[in-house]
Amino acid sequence: MDASTPPLAERLSVIVITHNRVNKVLRTLGQLHGLPQLPAIVVVDNGSTDSTTQRIRHDFPQVVLIRLPVNIGAAARNVGARKVCTPFVAFCDDDTWWATSALEHGCDLLDAHPQLVALSARVLVGPQEREDPTCTLMARSALPSAHLPGPAVMGFLAGASIFRRQAFLDAGGFNPRLFIGGEGTLLTLDLASRGWQLAYTPQLVVHHHPSTMRDSLRRRQLLARNAIWIAWLRRPFASACRETVGLLAEAHEQGHLLTTLWAVARGMPWVWQNRQVIPNHVETLYRWRNRTGY
Repeated sequence: MDASTPPLAERLSVIVITHNRVNKVLRTLGQLHGLPQLPAIVVVDNGSTDSTTQRIRHDFPQVVLIRLPVNIGAAARNVGARKVCTPFVAFCDDDTWWATSALEHGCDLLDAHPQLVALSARVLVGPQEREDPTCTLMARSALPSAHLPGPAVMGFLAGASIFRRQAFLDAGGFNPRLFIGGEGTLLTLDLASRGWQLAYTPQLVVHHHPSTMRDSLRRRQLLARNAIWIAWLRRPFASACRETVGLLAEAHEQGHLLTTLWAVARGMPWVWQNRQVIPNHVETLYRWRNRTGY
């Protein structure tokens, strides 16, 4: 780091969200506190009913802890981002953590590329450090990437990303109505509509040791519901129709068509009230992304 560069804690804050996974979040905090240049850390507890709050206060008293009364999903990241004042924020889930030097390098890349709003890191999964399949897709992105530090993408892994804080907040952050599952897609479309670019930067590494506490059926239902909502919130009519038909066919194959239809229908009044179709050039990029993988 150059002598004139401010300390990492003045440039970037790490926002960790958690819900009822005390052992996971304690491990993540231990890894983050082991970084050579300690970042500012904020934990947003999504209404945990286990010992998360007490253990963090005891084991990591230097961490800023925000305890929410209920679980608001991905939107908890917005709460953390509003709490800090650093120009950049890095997001973590309670089972992910940033590798040594990744955060400093991410800040340097954003400083060097003012057209970039966010960087999505390379995620290595488990003790075997297998590359996350989404990262493999992002590395193959065929979107125009001139003068970027990695392939341009129309999406990102939320728990492994670094953002310009103010641009993130100005775009609304993660919409609370989506809760969790594909929540980055709506934010990506809104950021691209504002003229921002996102890049996949494999030189930045995040470790992910997935929790086994997952409801896979609920996750699939949320992903389908949110994808249909997002299509009608932002995509042109024909594109939204095509995507809806495909997603409902997939839900039928997976055995959750009726629950998905009901969940979609309940939110459609809100969707119609907030529908803002993206510019043609953003739709073109997004359709290109869907054809090429990411």
